[in-house]
Amino acid sequence: MSSWEVRISSSRGVPYFFNIETRESMWEAPPGLTQDQIAALPGAKQYLLNSDRPAQVRASHLLVKHRDSRRPSSWKEAKITRSKEEAIEMLEEYASEINGSPEKFAELASKYSDCSSHSNGGDLGYFKPGQMQKPFEDATYSLKVGEISDVISTDSGVHLILRTA
Repeated sequence: MSSWEVRISSSRGVPYFFNIETRESMWEAPPGLTQDQIAALPGAKQYLLNSDRPAQVRASHLLVKHRDSRRPSSWKEAKITRSKEEAIEMLEEYASEINGSPEKFAELASKYSDCSSHSNGGDLGYFKPGQMQKPFEDATYSLKVGEISDVISTDSGVHLILRTA
């Protein structure tokens, strides 16, 4: 049984190999391991075999919270009482107004998003796998740069996501 695992560098956003016994780390695969052994290492499936995924992405979002969100309050409403269905309807209206325009997306996110990122037009900056809730991460990574998602639901609420890089 190998004591190696694959991790992601927090500074470079790329995978590296880490030996949990000796605490040694290296960018290249440890000598003596076959491709099959490397593929079987903890973390390999997540960080090495998704090579079609960039190490990080950048996105903006427009979040509408609802009463079942994990924190049903925001910068504009102390207590959010709308239902999830009402939140989805609101997002669908925003989506039709945005109509694929990144400028309109930023304008509406600034006015209506329940996230503090509203002050940056919804821009969340760059993030890597594991930094966002899984449905949000998966949706963002599945978009091409410039594309806007359908309605995505997470524990935080419902989102429209614009992938920007």
